[in-house]
This record gives sequence, C-alpha cells and structure tokens, in this order.
Amino acid sequence: MSSGSAIRGSRVGSSPMRPDERSEPAPRRQITYFCAAGHDSQIWFAAEAAAPDTWDCPRCGQPAGLDRSNPPGRLRTEPYKSHLAYVKERRSEEDAAAILAEALARVRKRRGE
Repeated sequence: MSSGSAIRGSRVGSSPMRPDERSEPAPRRQITYFCAAGHDSQIWFAAEAAAPDTWDCPRCGQPAGLDRSNPPGRLRTEPYKSHLAYVKERRSEEDAAAILAEALARVRKRRGE
C-alpha cells in the first residue's frame, strides 16, 4: 500500500525527469585552449561570458592559451626551500653571528659558566 506521497523516490532539489519539457538550456559556446605539451582542451562557456586568455590544461596542469601556434610557456617550478634558506634571505651573516653570540651568552649564563 502506498503512502500517497507524490515525490516518493525523489530527492530534494533534483532536476526534472525530462529537462527538455520544462526548461531550455542556456546558450553556450565551446572554446579550445592549447598548452605547450600539445594538448587541446575544449571548454564550454556561457554565450555571453568573456573567455579568459589562459586556462589550466586538464591533462597536464600547465597553462593553455587560445593560439595553437603560440601556447603559453611551461610554469617554472620553484625549488623547495628549507627554513634555513628563508632565514638567510632575511638576515645577513653579521646579524646571524650577533644572534648566535647572544643565544650562547644566555645559555652560558643559565649554566653558570
């Protein structure tokens, strides 16, 4: 025996069973982007939306452009920097020596030397 619910088996917010009966799809256009690795990607945009000059290639992640003969170059990957490398960028050798001497003086004072 059914419960009489008309939406039984449906979920809240679901689309109609046959969308062509109740709605008209928004006009759209397809733009092709080309990356330096030779991939071409077709991306759909709304007809009135401005297409960006570059798009990340879905296959390799590199930037892709609109010109097949002149795609954007590959991204330059930054090498891993350690904490020490960042500290050396901010401090000179003289600053480092002064900080080290100050820290050693505190340790020696704490030990009673």
